Amino acid sequence: MRTRPLKVALLGCGVVGSEVTRIMTTHADDLAQRIGAPVELAGVAVRRPSKVREGIDPSLVTTDATALVKRGDIDVVVEVIGGIEPARSLITTAFEHGASVVSANKALLAQDGAALHAAAEEHGRDLYYEAAVAGAIPLIRPLRESLAGDKVNRVLGIVNGTTNFILDKMDSTGAGYQEALDEATALGYAEADPTADVEGFDAAAKAAILAGIAFHTRVRLDDVYREGMAEVTAADFRSAKEMGCTIKLLAICERAADGESVTARVHPAMIPLTHPLASVRGAYNAVFVESDAAGQLMFYGPGAGGAPTASAVLGDLVAVCRNRLNGATGPGESSYAALPVSPMGEVVTRYHISLDVADKPGVLAQVATVFAEHGVSIDTVRQQGKDGEASLVVVTHRASDASLTGTVEALRKLDTVRGVASIMRVEGE
Repeated sequence: MRTRPLKVALLGCGVVGSEVTRIMTTHADDLAQRIGAPVELAGVAVRRPSKVREGIDPSLVTTDATALVKRGDIDVVVEVIGGIEPARSLITTAFEHGASVVSANKALLAQDGAALHAAAEEHGRDLYYEAAVAGAIPLIRPLRESLAGDKVNRVLGIVNGTTNFILDKMDSTGAGYQEALDEATALGYAEADPTADVEGFDAAAKAAILAGIAFHTRVRLDDVYREGMAEVTAADFRSAKEMGCTIKLLAICERAADGESVTARVHPAMIPLTHPLASVRGAYNAVFVESDAAGQLMFYGPGAGGAPTASAVLGDLVAVCRNRLNGATGPGESSYAALPVSPMGEVVTRYHISLDVADKPGVLAQVATVFAEHGVSIDTVRQQGKDGEASLVVVTHRASDASLTGTVEALRKLDTVRGVASIMRVEGE
């Protein structure tokens, strides 16, 4: 074993960063054996240096992150501060000064992953980011390495624990959206401002990363179609149960049937109770991968939290340090396929549409005609009426999103349709 330690600079020492330092300290001997050399925490960049950080030598703490990453003796920079800037500048500066980087920054990687990979390659350094998607669940490395000889066709997953907790609570208790969100906030699963989670921004960033790796194509955050879940109601869950389904906020990355394009999207969807993702409860994450040779694979576990995320960070740190000792680098960006990302209108799936209609003869025929005129085939129809008003639930066969959008616009113009109460995609069949 080499006795000279590999030096690590830590950017950020919040929930995840503090767990990274704890594991580095408590498992120092094991990490050294696994790597082939000791690892030493050489500096910690923070915003509030006066805060007491248990287990960290105060002399290592600095507010000058730029000076820390410019040190010529740093082997690996671990970035867990999040956001776009100053993280982007710090990472590129680290590469320029000879350090490899381990990051948990999904937003930055989804927006500027190509440029960061290019900077890492230019300077002969590693960029690893297992912790950026699904916390402790090993997912990036299996897609990038274990399935490198296979053809991945679809990645379907629950990649945000907050939203899964809320939807699971609505499903299991019959609670409304706001009631379930309030409970998630009280328990610490949701932030004071939950927008990034419940509006799908967090999951969309992860979908961009997953699609890029799975399909060897550059996929940016702007390429990902996104819908939030604030409009999901208890009535939607009742309808889902009547169909033998539940509702999840899904990240879906797909290769087109002809293999010539890909799509990436995040939105609430009904999935059959028989699908493995339907049983994912609470704040857990799970990702379902479909490939030509391996078939169907599922990755499951805690998708957030200090210790689980730190576990993924440390896994990357060990890999990067091993590469450093061997004078090598691991897999970089693979974007050779350069497939176009198709717009949402070209996505084909099934739909569940709930309409408020007048309870009188001929309404169903009018509605069915509109579906037919737009090329959307109806699978089932349920109608309930009382006192001149009725609800009509239509489940379609597979159709393009553009066709469904045209259908809904036409339905809204019918005098007998008083409102479109809900539109939900049906996935996983």
